[in-house]
Amino acid sequence: MAWKIAFAFFAVYVCWGMTYLAMRVAVETIPPHLLSGSRFVFAGLVLYLWARSRGEPPPSAVQWRAALVVGGFLLLGGNASVAWAEQRVPSGLAAVLIAVAPIWMVGLEWARGGSRPSKQVIAGLLLGLLGIGLLVSSRANSAARVDLVGAIILVLASGSWAWGSVWSKTAPLPKSPFLATSMEMIGGGLLLLLTAGIAGQFHAFDPSRVTVAAALSWWYLVIFGSLVGFTAYIWLLGATSIAKAGTYAYVNPIVAVFLGWAILHETVTIRMLLAAVVILMGVALVSIDWTTSPVIASRLRARDCPDDC
Repeated sequence: MAWKIAFAFFAVYVCWGMTYLAMRVAVETIPPHLLSGSRFVFAGLVLYLWARSRGEPPPSAVQWRAALVVGGFLLLGGNASVAWAEQRVPSGLAAVLIAVAPIWMVGLEWARGGSRPSKQVIAGLLLGLLGIGLLVSSRANSAARVDLVGAIILVLASGSWAWGSVWSKTAPLPKSPFLATSMEMIGGGLLLLLTAGIAGQFHAFDPSRVTVAAALSWWYLVIFGSLVGFTAYIWLLGATSIAKAGTYAYVNPIVAVFLGWAILHETVTIRMLLAAVVILMGVALVSIDWTTSPVIASRLRARDCPDDC
């Protein structure tokens, strides 16, 4: 059991962390919405057929409609926007900006009538905003300057992903997480292909210009980004705590920044590293329940419980 958990964490940490690099390479010769749409429709169909072969009942029209809406927020508003923005923003910085998704989730959940965020969560929100401000206001040399439009799109993309995640908790989706995930990928992928058609990306796409690196990146996104990554994450949700499974949100950027620097030779400045650290600290404050730490829990008990407890 321990090796399975270790393998699943490796898949979520490293496989998802490398998707930013893969998208950065693929969008050089494949239009972003066409890239994301084809990737998710293909992966979704594979996962759907696998889930149905295991005896899952056919989804209802209501479930397909819900999957289409959730997939639209997650993939059209979220993932495809990342692919588009990576035409203007380095892959490592894209991963750092997307790491604010948990901060969006807290705010959106509260806006829907959820519990008021704690002081720890509010501190995390403020740290995340401070980090974003440091990142987009970088005064480094022009080669390392952050594209403002790309940065804004990435922050909005994380918000769309967060809203799709929050709404999916109450959406009328199938009980099987694998079947629901496959339907979301198919629905969102079809919306992406429709958007690609409206934007003229099919007409502009020339298969003969697709590089070997871009083609390999597409296959990586299908196999390791969608099938392996999502499957490992879903399995981890049942095998370990949500807090531990959710640590991918602030581990992925570290992987992406390192790979972008090591492979694509993307510029990394001290100011950018500082901004990344601040953002990740904010995400950690929002995501981690520090009271689950044995040391902190013992201190809390000592504070709240008199000597004769």
